[in-house]
Amino acid sequence: MKEDQTDVEQTDEEIKRKKIRGIVMEAIIYVAILFICIFIVPKYVMQRTIVDGPSMENTLHNGENVLVGKISPRIGNLDRFDIIVFYPYGRDINEYYVKRIIGMPGETIQIVGSDIYINGEILKEDYGKDPITKAGIAAEPIILAEDEYFVMGDNREISEDSRSIGPVLKENISGKVILRIWPLNKFGLVD
Repeated sequence: MKEDQTDVEQTDEEIKRKKIRGIVMEAIIYVAILFICIFIVPKYVMQRTIVDGPSMENTLHNGENVLVGKISPRIGNLDRFDIIVFYPYGRDINEYYVKRIIGMPGETIQIVGSDIYINGEILKEDYGKDPITKAGIAAEPIILAEDEYFVMGDNREISEDSRSIGPVLKENISGKVILRIWPLNKFGLVD
């Protein structure tokens, strides 16, 4: 009988150890998931950004929250008319802009009157809130390098964009706006 009681005690101890081991492993998994969600996802995958100012009206408005996909610029998946978040003065300065891609790498951009010309042909688009009255540096043809984009705000009259700050380097693009998450009544994909 003593042997049976010893076996039962050992089994109870083994069960307790296994439970403790399971709890520790579960805690480690939760900590790893939390680490990924807090540090990895916002830095490399997706982050929330707040629109600051009216330069993207009528598409995006001041104070709206958007999700920015950060993988697209890294794999070269940016297209004309995508809305991007970028650092106009480099990543060392913590100021970002939200604008729409108008000109792609290697293209020649010029603004004549209220028309945008890409490689000598008028760009057909209707994102601008108002006609263009200021061509800025694009009054003369601008040839974009293989790592440059020409961006403009949809509110063309007040937007500080490539017409004044110059082309945007690919390395300064943080990501592509994918989804508006606030306000809830406007929740959805951004065009």
